[in-house]
Amino acid sequence: MILFKVAFKIVTFLLAIIVAIPVVTTARVWWSGSHSGGQSEQSAKYAVVLGAAQLNGRPGEVLAARLSKARELYKKGRVEKVITVGFGQPGDRTTEAKAGAAWLRAQGVARKDVIIVNSGMDTYTSTLAYAKRIAQESQSPEQQVEIFVVTDPWHCLRATTMARDLALRAECVAVDKGPNKLGNASVRYLLREVGAYLAYITLGRRGIHLSDHHVQGLSGGTVA
Repeated sequence: MILFKVAFKIVTFLLAIIVAIPVVTTARVWWSGSHSGGQSEQSAKYAVVLGAAQLNGRPGEVLAARLSKARELYKKGRVEKVITVGFGQPGDRTTEAKAGAAWLRAQGVARKDVIIVNSGMDTYTSTLAYAKRIAQESQSPEQQVEIFVVTDPWHCLRATTMARDLALRAECVAVDKGPNKLGNASVRYLLREVGAYLAYITLGRRGIHLSDHHVQGLSGGTVA
């Protein structure tokens, strides 16, 4: 009887943890996206625009919203430079990074202040790529560089966690327009990011990398 009670308590405790982890993570994803650095006057060295779909050199709606927010930060003097990140899909005539850079220059961002990183097929590989470029640009490698990661609200927690793991002082600035702004972003996107964040902190940090495309397949979501 005593063994049964102990076993019951252990099982109940484990079930509580299994339920609590995704609930707490969902709250963290929501909080990070709805309380990003876009509302403060904090400044940083770089605004990093994570890639999204482009159509023959023209940014899609998701990428355009991110670029617009980065331009706003630049024009307000809150960042010195803007980094555009992202490779292209097979058959594309340009990359996400180049399409983003062209859009920024056309919107008044000085050419010398736009850094193109033509690499990254998902959040993790994009983060590795821009972190390496920032290290190359840095005059004081031992000093942490402050950056704003410009992306969608539900993407904030995972994107900044990856950047901080690479010794960057990262804050998220979430978009306030486009299909993925607060109020427009779907619950499906939120839940996909919960799964992707948990996959990263449990597997990714141990060298088992699941790309956004694998997470998309597991969750049925759409890669942003």
